[in-house]
Amino acid sequence: MKTPTNNAFFSADPRDRFAVALDVPDAKAALGLVDRLEDSCRWLKVGMELYYAAGNSLVESLQKRDFRIFLDLKLHDIPNTVAGAVRSVAGLGAELLTVHGGGGGAMLRAAAEAAEQLPQAPRLIAVTVLTSMDRGELTSVGVSASPAEQALRLAHLAKNCGIDGMVCSPEEAASLRSEIGPEAILVVPGIRPAGSAVDDQRRVASPGEAISRGASLLVVGRPITRAEDPAKAARAIVDEIAAARTV
Repeated sequence: MKTPTNNAFFSADPRDRFAVALDVPDAKAALGLVDRLEDSCRWLKVGMELYYAAGNSLVESLQKRDFRIFLDLKLHDIPNTVAGAVRSVAGLGAELLTVHGGGGGAMLRAAAEAAEQLPQAPRLIAVTVLTSMDRGELTSVGVSASPAEQALRLAHLAKNCGIDGMVCSPEEAASLRSEIGPEAILVVPGIRPAGSAVDDQRRVASPGEAISRGASLLVVGRPITRAEDPAKAARAIVDEIAAARTV
């Protein structure tokens, strides 16, 4: 089946349906990797490791190269602090920004209200259950639900608080799409093409599987960033996304 593109936020170009995770330690490494991607993708994910090392100047440099930016900071603090953080980074022009769904309703509402008051604000995406966590990991932190149950619970909470979308593993994508509806942005990490190492991920799927389950945007890191030819690896993912969307 063809999956929704969320009110044209994502274009029909399959290169606009995945983000390369720049999980590298500094700006030099990030820009060097970006140079090797050529024209194979539209989105770049800047996470905590890189953002804390390189800061706002790197985000601005990446935008000047015409990339769309997913700022994956996983904000999780008291409501006032998270609202302030949303206001602080909004001016960078990043189009997606993560907050932790586990921060609770008051925090999520504060983030959404802060974004609504800004002339240029990123879409807010709530992290549900990290793809590195399984049921045993959840139990160890006092959550008795399965990853699927917890992800759905946090997705409903986020939607009710005015959050634009959710991060979930490929295993929860289909149920969240069915429950939350076609307009939610579903960002799905844990993407591993055939033959790739699983690494520290627990709940994974191929690009085609994730798209067919309702993912809006895939996040792909090591299968591209550690490839001998990152552009070739990225183009293979583009081809798989395109094939999945025609089924």
